[in-house]
Amino acid sequence: MRKAIYPGTFDPITVGHLDIIKRGCSMFDEIIVAVADSHAKKPMFNLDQRVAMVKAATKNHPKLKVVGFDSLLVTLSDKLDSNIIIRGLRAVSDFEYELQMGYANASLKKDLETVYLMPSLKHAFVSSSVVRTILTFNGKVEHLITPEVHKMIKKYRR
Repeated sequence: MRKAIYPGTFDPITVGHLDIIKRGCSMFDEIIVAVADSHAKKPMFNLDQRVAMVKAATKNHPKLKVVGFDSLLVTLSDKLDSNIIIRGLRAVSDFEYELQMGYANASLKKDLETVYLMPSLKHAFVSSSVVRTILTFNGKVEHLITPEVHKMIKKYRR
């Protein structure tokens, strides 16, 4: 069984993330979406809220499992018995950071492989930080997230 981990803060999960998940599902038997606690990034939504949003957005994907984590990714990969990491790349600026992280992870665990996937062109500009910025100014984000996630965000931001 080919199992891959798709880690991130998913603050919040976007249609771009879902595009990567869909692509990953066509390549692997199981995808584990691993939501990082990520205190350093000071997320807009807490870990439980982000896990709930990911579960809501991916409820129709039978190949998925969603977990929260607060450890090194290599530690999580051991715990989940998976040596494949999926990462999304939107632009060259993403590539530099992701390549560095991939090498760092490989230095900690030799047999850990990172697979880089590009979203479709229509989702290439979508990121959680874009969504958060728009939310800060009460702008329209419905086209960047699922209806379920939009409803949850409205509830969480009251």
